[in-house]
Amino acid sequence: MDTAHVTYLGNLRTSATHVRSGETIITDAPLDNHGKGEAFSPTDLMSTSLACCMMTLMGIAAEAKSIPLNGLKASLVKHMDRDPRRVGRIELHFELDGKVLDDRQRKILEHAARTCPVAMSLRPELVQEVRFSYV
Repeated sequence: MDTAHVTYLGNLRTSATHVRSGETIITDAPLDNHGKGEAFSPTDLMSTSLACCMMTLMGIAAEAKSIPLNGLKASLVKHMDRDPRRVGRIELHFELDGKVLDDRQRKILEHAARTCPVAMSLRPELVQEVRFSYV
C-alpha cells in the first residue's frame, strides 16, 4: 500500500496526501531558493520530522516505563549548507516538566529521542544538536 500521493501544483509548490488518513500537507520552496516561503519547505519538513520522531519515541519510552511526559515541546532551527545545497545542521531544543523526573528517567527519554528512526536515517555528516531543558 502506498504511504503518500504527491502532486506538483506548479510555482514550486506540492501537495502531499497521506493515503491511510487522507491528511494533506502543502510544501513551498523557501524564499532563498526561488519560492514564496508560504508553507513548510521540503527541508523544513525533514527537520521537523526529526523533532516529531524524537517526541514520538520519547512518548513510547514514557508509556513503556510509566514515565510522566508533561509539557513536552520542541523548537528547532535548520541550517543550510551552500555547496552542495543541503541541510548541514539541525538545532533541536526540547523542553519538558522535569520536576518529577529522576536522572534515570531523563536518560531513558534522551536515549529514545537520539535513537529515533529519523535520526538514525539521516546522513552522519548532518549535525544534530539536541538539547533538553527540564523546567
